[in-house]
Amino acid sequence: MNGEANKTSIDSRPVFPKRAVITGGMPYGNKDLHFGHIGGIFVHADIFARFLRDRIGKDNVIFVSGTDCYGSPIVEYFRKAKDSGEFDGDITEFVRFNHERQKEVLDSYHISLNLFGTSSFGPSSEIHGEMCSGFLRELYENGHLVKLTTPQFYDPEREVFLNGRQVTGRCPIPGCSSEKGYADECDLGHQYMPQDLIAPKSTLTGEKPEMRDVSNWYLKLPAFQKLLEKWVAKAENIPGSRLFMVKSIKEFLDKPTIHIKQDLLEQVTELKDKLPAHTREEGMSKSFKLVFETLEQREEACRILAENSIFYRNGKTLTPFRLTGNIEWGLPAPDMEDLKGLTFWVWPESLWAPISFTATYLEQQGKNRNGWKDWWCSGDSQVYQILGEDNVYFYGPAEMAMFMGSQGKDPVANPPEGRLQLPELIVNNHLLFLRKKASSSGEVKPPMAREFLEFYTSDQLRAHFISLGLAIRSIDFKPKPFNPAADERDADPVLKEGNLLCNVFNRAVRSCFYTAQKYADGKIPVGTVSKEIIDEAKKVILEFESTMYRHEFHLAMTVADNYIRGINKFWDKNIKAAGKEYNEAMKQTLVDTFHMVRVAAVLMHPIAPTGTEMIREYLNLGEEFWDWDRIFDPLYSFMENPEQHELKFLEPRVDFFEKHPSQVSYK
Repeated sequence: MNGEANKTSIDSRPVFPKRAVITGGMPYGNKDLHFGHIGGIFVHADIFARFLRDRIGKDNVIFVSGTDCYGSPIVEYFRKAKDSGEFDGDITEFVRFNHERQKEVLDSYHISLNLFGTSSFGPSSEIHGEMCSGFLRELYENGHLVKLTTPQFYDPEREVFLNGRQVTGRCPIPGCSSEKGYADECDLGHQYMPQDLIAPKSTLTGEKPEMRDVSNWYLKLPAFQKLLEKWVAKAENIPGSRLFMVKSIKEFLDKPTIHIKQDLLEQVTELKDKLPAHTREEGMSKSFKLVFETLEQREEACRILAENSIFYRNGKTLTPFRLTGNIEWGLPAPDMEDLKGLTFWVWPESLWAPISFTATYLEQQGKNRNGWKDWWCSGDSQVYQILGEDNVYFYGPAEMAMFMGSQGKDPVANPPEGRLQLPELIVNNHLLFLRKKASSSGEVKPPMAREFLEFYTSDQLRAHFISLGLAIRSIDFKPKPFNPAADERDADPVLKEGNLLCNVFNRAVRSCFYTAQKYADGKIPVGTVSKEIIDEAKKVILEFESTMYRHEFHLAMTVADNYIRGINKFWDKNIKAAGKEYNEAMKQTLVDTFHMVRVAAVLMHPIAPTGTEMIREYLNLGEEFWDWDRIFDPLYSFMENPEQHELKFLEPRVDFFEKHPSQVSYK
């Protein structure tokens, strides 16, 4: 790349926000973290957060997550743990125990959260409770809530209403591959009315529950149809936007639809005049569909079809989004009108929980908690939410509508300054385990994240997870120690990136240090970096930055991988040509290679923080080493006196990127 091309590329670099919030979802407080939490979400979120800290300044980035403490999954797991004698304590202690274990795993993987909060105890819970009440009242006052009475599952034997995972059955959504459906959503995130669940069963008694009417607050989600269409059209044009995410969201913006098997066409035709106005279209898998203009029309059609014993399934569309419930283990909702004693449904309160956690973090830093608005309500800031494809509905249509609804009675799709801005969604496909989707509620149980640290280092796993390309498709995670089908002679696929660190990059860095110690008094020789080395470094830096801007993290890893392998090739070629005596050729090779090591270390800093921080330590340089505002500056610019700057002495056989003890052969 010539100088003019470099200048053009530098001038057209992507523009990052002045401030950024990164969120990594909220794992339920019923268990430890499994490999999908870490490999599918938290590693990606952490790498992007670390990159942004280097790129726009660490004081301009807040990375938050927390334990989702409430909801029926926690109640159900707690009940089973108590019944089996696995846990002795109350439900708050149960959640606290799991929260601490989750935090321990996150720390082990070097997930650099500014705050890993909780919604039911600790400093963040008070702020979260206030935030939730305020949010619900604001939506109510702005006219975006509706009070609906709907049937809810009730276990007459236990004399309790059943919520969420206290009811199991089969998902009624056509084409759904979910292994399990719950009260009003399946484990793939599809929502439906409780009465549509196929073969419901109470987890408390194993019996079929009754349906009893209850009243709750719902967001008027269908009223946001036009605004959501504008939002998704804008999201579709964001660089790096996941096309499968856009496709999934657009499905929920379809008109209300009913799917019916083709062999029932004659019976439905006989009811044509009784059904509300509709159009009939071809469906999939030997079915047809009835399409309606309004949700009310579809509900009336469902009633008529049910009365005539015609089996049907509802298609995806926007339906009122429930905000409250009556679960005992839930965050209390404010009393409004005649609805008293309700609790928040866990999904909506988890969507604005990152705002509560941002406020908590700021307060812990001695700042005003209301400063969260500078991060969530300013056009100078951007919120990035990293999530799995199962949760697109909640973070997409539901969250965006709630955030828009907080503006006032007449919201817009492009929020004004001072109002909640709409987050950018970074959605990953499934991280499979041995070719299957692992799920705590499914047949294939996911291994716990802490188990993998018995065979790999965190840097090795982080580099592997980020390389998998979850932005494109679901990827199979096949760690050899966990694969019963693996042959002893097979290579471990997880170690491809691990070997890049522990073998290739490690060798390049060690070669520089040991050679400098042997020939240059433990100093980096002062000289001018070769033009071709500078030009290539600029090209790689800009390419890496561009892939990170587009959230193509796997491509960023590929860029770094190719560059690091090039360092060794350059070193082997030039150090051999220089001979065994210290001369100008060897000096220039050291000057050039140290420059390449510096660039590679900065690129890999978000991905492999442990080893790259060790490189900085042995270079004897400060934190400004990572500053992307100085990314094109020579290494000497970070030294007060380059001629006298000494490297930290590297003892023999010391590795910057260590292998896990299980990977080392001892003789």
